[in-house]
Amino acid sequence: MIIFFSLISFSTSAQPVLSNHTFSNGNNQVGLLSLPGWDAKFKLSGANAGLFRLKANKLYILKGSIKPEIKWFDLTIVAETKSGSFQQTFRLVKDEFIRNSVIAHRGAWKNTGVAENSIAALQQAIRLGCQGSEFDVHMSVDSVPVINHDPTIQGQTIYTSSSAKLMALKLASGENMPSLESFLKAGMTQNNTKLILEIKPTINKERALQLTKKVMDVVIKLKAQAWIDYISFDYAICMELMRLDPYVRVAYLNGDKSPEMLAADKLWGLDYNQSVYQKNPDWIAQAKQKGLTINAWTVNDPALLKSFLDQKIDFITTNEPELLLKMITK
Repeated sequence: MIIFFSLISFSTSAQPVLSNHTFSNGNNQVGLLSLPGWDAKFKLSGANAGLFRLKANKLYILKGSIKPEIKWFDLTIVAETKSGSFQQTFRLVKDEFIRNSVIAHRGAWKNTGVAENSIAALQQAIRLGCQGSEFDVHMSVDSVPVINHDPTIQGQTIYTSSSAKLMALKLASGENMPSLESFLKAGMTQNNTKLILEIKPTINKERALQLTKKVMDVVIKLKAQAWIDYISFDYAICMELMRLDPYVRVAYLNGDKSPEMLAADKLWGLDYNQSVYQKNPDWIAQAKQKGLTINAWTVNDPALLKSFLDQKIDFITTNEPELLLKMITK
């Protein structure tokens, strides 16, 4: 049984990066090892190195290494160059992620009595068996990414408030406002539901790019790449994510660019309001032809839910995940 991974630099300092962070029994080959701009030789390190092998810059998992009880492996990749060695540890996650098109908007909160964009709402979406749970990220004045939909919360403007002050706030269901780090840690306890991370537009481009980098730093620190798909209304944020890591899965939200334009810029998908598809009825077919993923938001009406299911789009973001799951079951 074989798995390989690809690496690339995140920044001006060389740093191994994986093209994919999941493995499965039916997918032997996953990626290639590389360090762009460097003549590098690779080796494996850490407790799980013996479960893998390298051949011609390809990483393979040894037959029999994938056990039913194992959810993930941490593996360190070392790139050796004439200028020195560079390394990174990655979490390689068994791909047991659900594929049912249901994305819980801000988590499953409407029918569960918990606060939207809370860890409890995420846990409810996981409990329901949603393919993904969407959440929104802003940044505090001291550059800590936090979870909230609006730029303000309980009279506090997020970008002018300290993270300590924000995370002391109590949400409607009693838990504290979560940081991105605490939220991701809660989501990483399982490998069934994806975390759909929306980076919110902010006051200017400079801060937007700073927020994007901070988000990526947290994801790398936690080794959370396997769980995350990114979305944003800000096209500059989408492009910056792909600059930092060309392999990230990024979908654009704003609805003002055709599938052809998104494909030309190598985005993963379009994630548009339901009305955009009504105004541009050929975009779904175009997106499929271009190999883009397709999501519609925020769809709560049963007739519209059925219409998008009939059109076989990839994802539907909804405040009614229970209803959509029931419709899919039927």
